[in-house]
Amino acid sequence: MNVINKIPGPILVFMGACCLSFGGLIVKSFEGSTLWQILFWRSLFFSLTVLLFLVITYKKKLFKAFYDLGLPGLFGGVILSFGFCGYVFAMYNTTVANTNFIISTQILFLAIFGYLFLKETISSITLASIILAITGVLLMVGNSLSPGEMSGNLAAFSMPITFAVLIIIVRKFPTVDMVPAQFIAGVSSCFIGFLLSEKLMISSHDIFLGFTAGFFQVGFGFIFITMGARSTPSAMVGIIMLSESVLGPMWAFLFAAERPSLFTLIGGGVILFAVLLQFYSLLFSNKKEKIIN
Repeated sequence: MNVINKIPGPILVFMGACCLSFGGLIVKSFEGSTLWQILFWRSLFFSLTVLLFLVITYKKKLFKAFYDLGLPGLFGGVILSFGFCGYVFAMYNTTVANTNFIISTQILFLAIFGYLFLKETISSITLASIILAITGVLLMVGNSLSPGEMSGNLAAFSMPITFAVLIIIVRKFPTVDMVPAQFIAGVSSCFIGFLLSEKLMISSHDIFLGFTAGFFQVGFGFIFITMGARSTPSAMVGIIMLSESVLGPMWAFLFAAERPSLFTLIGGGVILFAVLLQFYSLLFSNKKEKIIN
């Protein structure tokens, strides 16, 4: 825990985005499981991972950690569970390109919510990064977008909105550990997956993938992001999170032989440049503070 706390917030957010970027590859590797079964098993192992992390971190003070969440943390956990479910519903009812594009709008929601509720100003460099990142996303998936099912497109918006709400709560209460809220989100979405699945048992191969998704991809992903967002401006979190959109196709190319299009490569390069611009801005501001001090 102490080692993780010493890592700069933006780096933790990037580490979380790297973990989440394996989501598409893992989902494509399932054999015969329905999306609601995937939701159940992924959420189950995600909840156990977060609980294990909390037990190791707080030991006998575990229940106090949940108590300290208060109503904001409880609300953040429950609302995020709807985002998890909305993501699954969207993947089932609209195209992957549509879903990924809509999720990438989290950069706008984070910037707007941060300005409205936290009075966080957006620097010129961050604004330039936002414009670059949106341009990169359009290049990556613009030629793959389709009308799709309206219900799926609308459901996809639940993920960026609920994620932005959680990050705003984390930023609003930086001294309160919001990782327990992840456990609430996992248990809630697991319960929903249980209710919507006709049967829960799947193959051992798919259970292992559910474990991989819950433990590594979503588990470590959201733990890192939640901890890193405490000290990272909301708009910067949104920009760094877009690295997930770049790394996802790269894993599919390396491990699933999916060759990315030229537009995907160009758009990914633009997004990476926007992310690197934010890290440069962070390093520049740190050097400036050291010179002043």
